[in-house]
Amino acid sequence: MKRRFEKMHGLGNDFVIFDARETPLEMDGATARALADRHTGVGCDQLIVIEPSQIADLRMRIWNADGGEVEACGNASRCVALLAGGHSRIETAGGVIQGEALDGAAEVDMGTPRFGWDEIPLAYPLDTAAMPVGWEDLHGPAAVNVGNPHVVFFVDDSGAVDLARLGPAIETDPLFPDRVNVNVASLDGGAIRLRVWERGAGLTQACGTGACATAVAAIRRKLAASPVDIRLPGGTLTISWRPGESIRMRGAATHVFTGEVAL
Repeated sequence: MKRRFEKMHGLGNDFVIFDARETPLEMDGATARALADRHTGVGCDQLIVIEPSQIADLRMRIWNADGGEVEACGNASRCVALLAGGHSRIETAGGVIQGEALDGAAEVDMGTPRFGWDEIPLAYPLDTAAMPVGWEDLHGPAAVNVGNPHVVFFVDDSGAVDLARLGPAIETDPLFPDRVNVNVASLDGGAIRLRVWERGAGLTQACGTGACATAVAAIRRKLAASPVDIRLPGGTLTISWRPGESIRMRGAATHVFTGEVAL
């Protein structure tokens, strides 16, 4: 059986997207992992299935390249919002978000961040604004849940951190029962430079939820003011947030091609 898919990316964070609103599609971790393989599959950081929703305009399900299903993906949300067109309400496992399609871009309301230790979640209570933990030269991170869990380390030079080595160790540390996304950020004038080790995907060109978590952490620590530009390897996202309000993320979303694959 062949199914049509859309290949899209948000600042280089790339997706294979299936629209299953009219014709259902059974997806599992093994199939998602096979399709994500860049040598023997289509190739992507995350695989997305769009389904009908009873509480929103559509439902978005997300599988990482390792086959694990996750709660949220900011860059994929912008791509799905662009596909949906106009204003849309998108159900995710992390909650209902709202998207608006723009010209070659999208703005997404990502909902309100959560800071409770049990909302991240952590294995035991800690101050999530500045956690008294560390891994080698990375220490004192902030923890934020923006639909999925993140830790954010503020460092002098984000590019100098060996994130390919430290990322997996932090992601799978027993402190994080659901694993965690790892962000290393450095101030760059009024903007922030960011690199992200994504849970289940590794180093990616951009991470939308990571940009949201980093902006929120920086604003909480008074290191930045809203709106703040987050400069990732794949490009820049603009994040707006005020305490008690929802996070708004604006950035590019690009359609690459339409294809078919045998499942």
